[in-house]
Amino acid sequence: MDPNETPAGVRADVWLWAARFFKTRSLAKQAIDGGKVHVNGAGCKPAKLLHAGDRIGVSRGEERMEVVVQALSERRGPAPVAQTLYRETEASLAAREAAREQRKLGASGLLRPPTRPDKQARRLIQKFKDEQS
Repeated sequence: MDPNETPAGVRADVWLWAARFFKTRSLAKQAIDGGKVHVNGAGCKPAKLLHAGDRIGVSRGEERMEVVVQALSERRGPAPVAQTLYRETEASLAAREAAREQRKLGASGLLRPPTRPDKQARRLIQKFKDEQS
C-alpha cells in the first residue's frame, strides 16, 4: 500500500491507537473488549472497520468522549497530526467541561495542609483518633 494513500477502512483498535486515545494497541483492544468503546451507538469488536464519519464513544476512567472520525490512519504519528483524525462533538466537550468543574468544586471544600505532617503532628493525629474511638 502506498503511504500517501488513505485506506477505505481501519481496524478500530488500530485507529484508536493511531489517534492517541490509548498508549498501545493492546490497551485499545482491551478497552474495546471491556465495552469502553462504542461505534455508532453500538458495541464493537477490535477488528471492526471504521470509516470517515463514524461516531465513536470512548470511556477512560471518569472521562467520557464522543468523537466523529474525520480521517483514517494506520500509523501513529505526532499528537498534532493525531488530533486531525477526529473531531469531538459539542455535547461531549460541554459534558467534559461540566465534569471538570464539578470535580474542582468537590475538592474546594477540602482544606489540605500545605505540607505533610511531621512526626510530632502524626503522633497528635493518632492520639486524637484513639480518643475518638
